[in-house]
Amino acid sequence: QVQLVESGGGSVQAEGALRLSCAASGFNYDYYCLGWFRQAPGKEREGVAVIDPHGSTTYADSVKGRFTISEDNAKNTLYLQMNSLTPEDTAIYYCATRSALTCAGSYYLSVPLWNYWGQGTQVTVSS
Repeated sequence: QVQLVESGGGSVQAEGALRLSCAASGFNYDYYCLGWFRQAPGKEREGVAVIDPHGSTTYADSVKGRFTISEDNAKNTLYLQMNSLTPEDTAIYYCATRSALTCAGSYYLSVPLWNYWGQGTQVTVSS
């Protein structure tokens, strides 16, 4: 049974940083992609960053150069390091996974492609 549990959200001032974690279980990292998504109030959920079993990463244009997705397979944990945060980054952040051997490219930032979701963690950035 796939389980994803996010943590690390909170409130931070603009230009600050946060690191989100996602504890994952119930699947083999070698055959699954992992991703971070977010949903701001009144907006649709959008892809932020994904990583595939080969370690290839893809980022939304809005976070390139500021966010870094990584994983620790030994700990079965996915991370999202977020630097230089702005109020526009305020959202609920979700961890997700899908069965695939590759997820390289902006196509895989599409929400409907992902099968399993965590419950989300709130990130609030104040100016």
